Amino acid sequence: MLNRPRLTKRPSLLDLIQKKNITYISSFSSSSSLFEDDVEPRTVPLPRSPPTTPQREDVSESPPPPIALNGSSSTERKEIPVAKMGPKPKKQQQEKQSQQDEGKAPDGQVFSVSGPVIVAENMIGVAMYELVRVGHDNLVGEVIRIENDKATIQVYEETAGVTVGDPVQRSGQPLSVELGPGLMETIYDGIQRPLKGISEDSNSIYIPRGIDLPALDRKKKWEFTPGSLKVGDHITGGDVFGTVFENSLLSEHKILLPPRARGTITRIAEKGSYTVDEKILEIEFNGVKTEHSMMHRWPVRVPRPSNEKLSSDQPLIVGQRVLDSLFPSVQGGTVCIPGAFGCGKTVISQSLSKFSNSDIIVYVGCGERGNEMAEVLMDFPELTIDVNGKKEPIMKRTTLIANTSNMPVAAREASIYTGIF
Repeated sequence: MLNRPRLTKRPSLLDLIQKKNITYISSFSSSSSLFEDDVEPRTVPLPRSPPTTPQREDVSESPPPPIALNGSSSTERKEIPVAKMGPKPKKQQQEKQSQQDEGKAPDGQVFSVSGPVIVAENMIGVAMYELVRVGHDNLVGEVIRIENDKATIQVYEETAGVTVGDPVQRSGQPLSVELGPGLMETIYDGIQRPLKGISEDSNSIYIPRGIDLPALDRKKKWEFTPGSLKVGDHITGGDVFGTVFENSLLSEHKILLPPRARGTITRIAEKGSYTVDEKILEIEFNGVKTEHSMMHRWPVRVPRPSNEKLSSDQPLIVGQRVLDSLFPSVQGGTVCIPGAFGCGKTVISQSLSKFSNSDIIVYVGCGERGNEMAEVLMDFPELTIDVNGKKEPIMKRTTLIANTSNMPVAAREASIYTGIF
């Protein structure tokens, strides 16, 4: 075997860490006989570590020296004041500050768009299922998810044209419906917008994006008759304080106090004609006075409170003998009609709405074909029922919620909640 010199073992990382004073790192050991004639091993100096707490020099800001103008003597110098330029407030900060001064929630901005689902940022403080207006067209949307300062919004209208950075206005209220006189003989979409009023206002057969009309007519007057309650009586939510004549089939539309209100009556309107938004009742509770009208708003996802649930003891006459004999049902009950496409589910539901012995009909066309809803709108005004020997159109007891298949899919769930109320 040749007498070859062997290299020494290189130090490991652990050995280097354990050594306290390391000033250089040599490639090989200096005792190697192979490199006796070579120069000394090179040393690699380690960089100096910066100080942990850098010292800041306290430099006091001094005003700039006076500037001497040309032609002026050294003794007489005109001082030119130098204005200090502060940071300019941003436009968004000014808008947020003005909104906070007015008591409104600050607006957010669109972060991303994916079909009817929009993610908005700067939405701190937003609540689940809060109603928002998206974009410059004020599209109706509802918050369905919250993560940090971002909120996922389900828009109930077409989102074409919405871009990143568009404003998102917060309402501070959940999606709600209006309850009061004028619901009968009215056709709404899935979020309780009157289709007839939209057609007259826009002169179009389509629903314009971002249109906002009240569900109940604010101009029509109703004949209000106060009940047995008078000034000084205690009243709580759900109590009837008057009635309204709506039509010949609904002669007594009871006016209720909102479920979350209570107090002592301080003023009640006399018998006369009033609009749905005129204040006809004033109550006081703990020194705070509140006024109420014939209508009030209620969130669609919150069930209406009730003191007692009555047992079902009256049969529901559908109007078709095969259903009444083989599948009897009761008023106040629940009936399901399963079936595939084209089996006649819509025909049975229309027959139930036309010929049943119900007092009030709320027909919700959730995802129905447009021609089927058009057929309902054409047939219902022509159908009549006998009331005290007089024929009356069944539209007087019917409210239609038309959310057809060509309308936004996101509004179908909302249309079901709207129909319940």
